Amino acid sequence: MIQSMTGYGKAVCELPNKKISIEIKSLNSKQLDLNTRFPNLYREKEIAVRSLVGKKLSRGKIDLSFYVESATSDKITKINKQVISNYYNQLREIADNLNVGETDFLKTIMPLPDTVKIELAELDESEWKSIEVTLKEAIADIIDFRTREGQALEVDIIQRIKLIGELLKEVPNYESQRIEKIKTRIRENLEELGQSNKVDENRFEQEIIFYLEKLDVTEEKVRLSNHLEYFMETIENNDVVGKKLGFITQEIGREINTLGSKANDAELQKVVIRMKDELEKIKEQILNVL
Repeated sequence: MIQSMTGYGKAVCELPNKKISIEIKSLNSKQLDLNTRFPNLYREKEIAVRSLVGKKLSRGKIDLSFYVESATSDKITKINKQVISNYYNQLREIADNLNVGETDFLKTIMPLPDTVKIELAELDESEWKSIEVTLKEAIADIIDFRTREGQALEVDIIQRIKLIGELLKEVPNYESQRIEKIKTRIRENLEELGQSNKVDENRFEQEIIFYLEKLDVTEEKVRLSNHLEYFMETIENNDVVGKKLGFITQEIGREINTLGSKANDAELQKVVIRMKDELEKIKEQILNVL
């Protein structure tokens, strides 16, 4: 069962003094492209989180966001008593030297640098354990979304692969008539040149055989059939197979193109064009397969 790279997952963690919502969004990408939005309080856990998300989601352009609604701030404001005391002693000394009367030194001191310091609250490990459980729930949610999207993709892709297989079965219907058309066309060309009476029939048949060998599509039919079977085997695998399916479609396209270049028949070309059309739609879908 394949998975889509497109997905959305969300989970909410309710703590005594805060509410944390975790959202994960995913789009298709050739590699893992993970962007995170963390509150400063949880920054120390970012590497572990990135490792967990990358392991579970494998590939895609992924946006992970933490949204915090808190009754208290994660920043602690403290008065720097030592700095204020130093400022006061210096100002007091200056005031005494200048015979300045009583004044409110705090109004002068508090706007000065470093009188107030802001510290980040320390991460509570028990709180983080609850958040980690919520993160895993959000990951499970997006995986479920990807799986449901993947089911729809798989149905569509398999239907188109089977259609290419059905079109391949039509090719032999045009091969015998194609040979006769080629013979007729060559004879007509010879007649136009006035050379029909001078042709050795045995030599003519030999040349026709040689010419038709170059246009023979037996190998292309066999290889294309094998690629289609291999594609079906791969898509039923539970592993991450998006890139592998992409490589197989390239091989399928190569055989279809060769079949088209050898067709030399209008009706057979129409079959090839229909194959190409289905294959292009498959390629578009596979770009979104995990």
